Amino acid sequence: MKKEDKIKEKSLGYKSFFPYFRLLGPYWIPFVGALFCGLVYGISSGFGLPFMIDQIFPKIFPDQSNSPTLSNYELFYLISWFPLVFLIRGISGYCNSYLINYCGLRVLEKIRLQVFAKFQKLPVSFFQKNQEGDLLSRITADTAQLQTALLGVSNDLVRQPIIFIGAVVALVVMAVQREGMSFILLCLVVVPVCVFPIRRVGELLMRRALGMQQKVGSMTAVLSENLSAYREVRAFNLEKREESRFKHRSEEFLKARMKVVKYSHLLTPLIEILTAVGISFAIFQAAHTSVGLDAVVPVITALYMAYDPIKKLGGINNKIKEALASLQRLNEILYADETVVDVEEPLDLSAINNGIQFKAVSFAYEDPAGDSTKISALRNVDFFVKAGETVALVGPSGAGKSTLINMLCRFQDPTEGSIRFDGVDIKKFALIDLRESISMVPQKPFLFDVSVEENIQIGESKYTNMTIREAAKMSNCLGFVEKFPMKFQERLGEQATRVSGGQLQRLALARAFYRNAPILILDEATSALDSENEEIIQEAMTQLIKGKTTIMIAHRFSSIRLADRILVMDQGQIIADGKHEVIYESCEIYQKLYDQQFK
Repeated sequence: MKKEDKIKEKSLGYKSFFPYFRLLGPYWIPFVGALFCGLVYGISSGFGLPFMIDQIFPKIFPDQSNSPTLSNYELFYLISWFPLVFLIRGISGYCNSYLINYCGLRVLEKIRLQVFAKFQKLPVSFFQKNQEGDLLSRITADTAQLQTALLGVSNDLVRQPIIFIGAVVALVVMAVQREGMSFILLCLVVVPVCVFPIRRVGELLMRRALGMQQKVGSMTAVLSENLSAYREVRAFNLEKREESRFKHRSEEFLKARMKVVKYSHLLTPLIEILTAVGISFAIFQAAHTSVGLDAVVPVITALYMAYDPIKKLGGINNKIKEALASLQRLNEILYADETVVDVEEPLDLSAINNGIQFKAVSFAYEDPAGDSTKISALRNVDFFVKAGETVALVGPSGAGKSTLINMLCRFQDPTEGSIRFDGVDIKKFALIDLRESISMVPQKPFLFDVSVEENIQIGESKYTNMTIREAAKMSNCLGFVEKFPMKFQERLGEQATRVSGGQLQRLALARAFYRNAPILILDEATSALDSENEEIIQEAMTQLIKGKTTIMIAHRFSSIRLADRILVMDQGQIIADGKHEVIYESCEIYQKLYDQQFK
């Protein structure tokens, strides 16, 4: 069975909720309290109200020809049953709603945290295949939909069955006590008939709800993309285009939402019509057998109390189907394959004494089109980097340079071959130790909306041997940091909007200085900078690589002078390895790339 089929199977039935019941473990006391309060509410509603009408009303309004007049005390006693029953009903109903909502919110919070935690474990390829906006929608809109549906269900799931049972018991008791009223039990035949529309409408609703949540994801994806590209939107005059895209997605969501509304509200009138037929039959038979009004009213009330929960249970079924649609989208994340798995008994990783070896490393990924075709990104890559050596990776776009770096950091694992530190496969080291031993300065570094100090401190590791201020000085960013009003406590804004491109790169270098890991990865930190900033950062990089095993992706050949050796990649393979002078004469691709920049 395919992975997608397993996910679908896990998400189509009520049993899909069973794995989440274990999350109720820490809250079993309020959950049991909620069940007890629901039981009390159901009995007081389903049995108590018809019983009062049947037993209390005749005593308050007796037949004057046969019964003595009640004293004020007796009248007060009988009438006090009404507020007492409604008091019990109100308190138990409130406690049931509060406690069941408390448990439901706690469980849903855990589900949300599980989804977020799962995001942290999924490989890079998962995020490359899924839109950021759609993933954002799943952890916000889908969990909100799940919460809304389940909390609506929780208010009635316990109470309504008890109300139905209580009403049926009262109905049976009164039908047996009254001569000629046993026919009233035939009206309960309507109950199983209601099952058919409940099931059919529920199936239709789930499909529509799943489609609606997918449309929410598409709409959120457009919104997320627009907010991330606000500069490009204005620079290329794309405002009208973006408005049109969002309007289109919004209209699709509206249509999908209206389909959900249509089916979610269809069930109530269908069940009301069926129950009205049952009640009408009871009234007709009562009139036909000349049963008195005082005998009919309590029975009809009990019959209504038996039918009303069926209607509400039908609504519960609709809400559960909507919840299942959201749960299916969440399960696609929760049950996604974690292709990068941490080792159970890791080896110690404290230093790189000999070097890094890529041994016959290959990597292929699934075709984004969705078929089973594999696309090769790396093919039989084999090379060795000595400890303390600086190696530059050069090659055209799509040659496999970034994929190779992803392999080294275990963002993805090779489909064939192995990567070794000092002869040991990196899969035998704990992920936290492996990644702590690597400093990375990407081409487009990400700084968080926190202070300068916190952004540099993110790089802290067991190898850290300097202060944050010293790291800032080494990376040539102390000058501009000191000019900030709050200096190292200055917040950088969302996506580091308060610093320039050159300042951002220098702060990323400061983070790498502070980390001081034995392995350094430089994804051409100067490729998007002007010559002045490039010179400042090149100076900092010269200091940073000292004593470290460094692999750099070189887009600008000015960075190559820092390298001891050059590896040329093309179509997922290494086609040249050596010094600049040697491979310039022997490698046509390298020669062409070099000449394009300098000639």
